[in-house]
Amino acid sequence: MSDDTVVVWDESLLAYDMGDHPLDPVRVELTVALARELGVLDRPGVRVVKPEIADDSLLTRVHDSAYLAAVRAAPRDPLFAGYGLGTSDNPVFEGMHESSALIAGATVAAAEAVWRGEARRAVNVAGGLHHAMPARASGFCVYNDPAVAIARLLDLGAERIAYVDVDVHHGDGVQQIFWDDPRVLTVSLHETPLALFPGTGFPDETGGPGAQGTAVNMPLPPGVDDSAWQRAFHAIVPSVLRAFRPQVLVTQCGADGHRLDPLADLNLTVDGQRATYLAMRALADELCDGRWVATGGGGYALVEVVPRAWSHLLAVATGDPVDPATLTPLAWRELVASRRLGREVPLRMTDDADPSYEPWQPTGEPNAVDRAIAATRKTVFPLLGLDPHDPRD
Repeated sequence: MSDDTVVVWDESLLAYDMGDHPLDPVRVELTVALARELGVLDRPGVRVVKPEIADDSLLTRVHDSAYLAAVRAAPRDPLFAGYGLGTSDNPVFEGMHESSALIAGATVAAAEAVWRGEARRAVNVAGGLHHAMPARASGFCVYNDPAVAIARLLDLGAERIAYVDVDVHHGDGVQQIFWDDPRVLTVSLHETPLALFPGTGFPDETGGPGAQGTAVNMPLPPGVDDSAWQRAFHAIVPSVLRAFRPQVLVTQCGADGHRLDPLADLNLTVDGQRATYLAMRALADELCDGRWVATGGGGYALVEVVPRAWSHLLAVATGDPVDPATLTPLAWRELVASRRLGREVPLRMTDDADPSYEPWQPTGEPNAVDRAIAATRKTVFPLLGLDPHDPRD
């Protein structure tokens, strides 16, 4: 296996543009620009690969052919309605099929490079559209690129794939698509569905018949900070991954759990997000011989958060992490200013936060986070042969 890292990128990925909409492609443009200015994409062993559009044979591994036809037809029909399209969340836009299929193709290219041993890790920061359903757009997502890539890995012979989703919203589309497939473990940490879209992701969602225990959900109360989030992550994710023994790790790294994100209510920092990326890389190294496919996802603080968070992700995937105290390069700040986005430009790669945490223990006076951890462990750990009360599991 090559030790290279593949970064799937081309400016054509910015065509996934819903107009005046929270999911502004400028966040991805600024991410790649920041990573370039930091030298991350010029590191030895980093290959930037241009994506190709996923064809119908790939997309229909996950999506209904009638839905694909609707996505193609919608931009030509001013009265189009249905399939979750034409809503404020999922407006119809020109080139919708092509741009959505290109993002799916990019994540598939990342997955193929890792599975075939052409790279140890691969990243598509434009991907992570995890809400799309087989026959319906949802939550800003038209085609579900992580699910398409996972389906491709299964077709290539993978027998155990772990998908870990750290977006603030539940990874409902990926969970739904592989609900009955025991070969795919879906793990999602997210703000409680009682408070946030899509209203799913409770601990008792554990997988369909024959696949019980392969859906793991860790809903967290609003206001959770880095230390509590890390406590929950480390109380759940390493244990279930070790029990499942995946051959490859696929992650959705939405940055919308940040305290500045306008669409959610968690209180994370880029320092905490960086710590999560390091933890996921370590788990891939421990369990999957380093095979890690990472995607972006949500994140709507377009300047203040997403570029820094995902530049940290790219740095972790390609080699040494960026020192949090690093200044953001002047050329990048000038680029941001030229876009006239009216946002405060961060001067450093840190929020000056300490992401350390106290490991979960089953004793003591539980707070809201510990109760949530206990609920998830009690529900799903026995299905994986784990002891929900033993902190070593």
